[in-house]
Amino acid sequence: MLNIHISRYVALHRSLGLKFSEQERMLRLYAAYAGGFGDRHTQVQRIYDWCHTSSSQYVARRRFDTARNFSLFAHAEDSGHEVPPAGVFGRGKRPRPTPTIIEPDQVRAIMTAALDVPPQGTISPHTYHYLFGLLAATGLRISEALALQCKDLVEDGLIVRNGKFGKQRLIALQPSTRQALEAYLALREKHAARGNDLFVTIRGRAPHKVRAHVVFVRLARQLGYRGPTGTAGMRLHDLRHTFAVRSLESCPPDREAIAHHMAGLSVYLGHASVANTYWYLEATPVLLRDIAAASEQLYRGEAA
Repeated sequence: MLNIHISRYVALHRSLGLKFSEQERMLRLYAAYAGGFGDRHTQVQRIYDWCHTSSSQYVARRRFDTARNFSLFAHAEDSGHEVPPAGVFGRGKRPRPTPTIIEPDQVRAIMTAALDVPPQGTISPHTYHYLFGLLAATGLRISEALALQCKDLVEDGLIVRNGKFGKQRLIALQPSTRQALEAYLALREKHAARGNDLFVTIRGRAPHKVRAHVVFVRLARQLGYRGPTGTAGMRLHDLRHTFAVRSLESCPPDREAIAHHMAGLSVYLGHASVANTYWYLEATPVLLRDIAAASEQLYRGEAA
């Protein structure tokens, strides 16, 4: 019975464009656990007991949040389903970290340093060099960049087929960015690097995103842009943050222009909601200063 409700719950979320794979996996585990006790409805104590079998507090909280959300769905149709109170295993996600804005000379230094990544004499150093450059020039997510295939570089730009929430979009490219990608493809031919992925290592496949993160952070530390292990600082994802912030900084200080710019940038970045794009306004000090200055000017104008 629980699995039937779970199937409908998962189908609902997938109809909204969500993959929902991890949530389904956890809910099936919960159903198997509860089914072992003969449960036909969600029970608060059973959810607690299932979560307590987790390997860590983090996993327990994810299990609890997933099961609680499902129980809310089930309870709306059948009050026999019990719903546990929120926050029993801790609150949800930590606040998003404030982005580090990377200066153009820092991006160039990291790209140059990437050419020294081992093994030398192979395609790998060039892969990281051009990968980091593409992220800086387009604001792509690292997962999107690594999922690109050679056939995705088309006349009109780059086709992102495997974006977040399963969305597909076309990324327009500046002529210099296209020339850089064509230069990289020429280097692939020179090094006889095969494979369908656009960015490849000596194995003929795209590097894992964790490896790309590690290489970036290591280079940032070597260049003095980030502190020692265990300290926060410049991250690979900050290339995306920087692209968004620079784009917003270049927008004319006009309310209507900003609204259109926000909508376009949201689509370009592949955000599920324009609210995610507006986050850059509140998370970036330079943009906050601009907002404060504009607000003060508006207030003075109205006061006069």
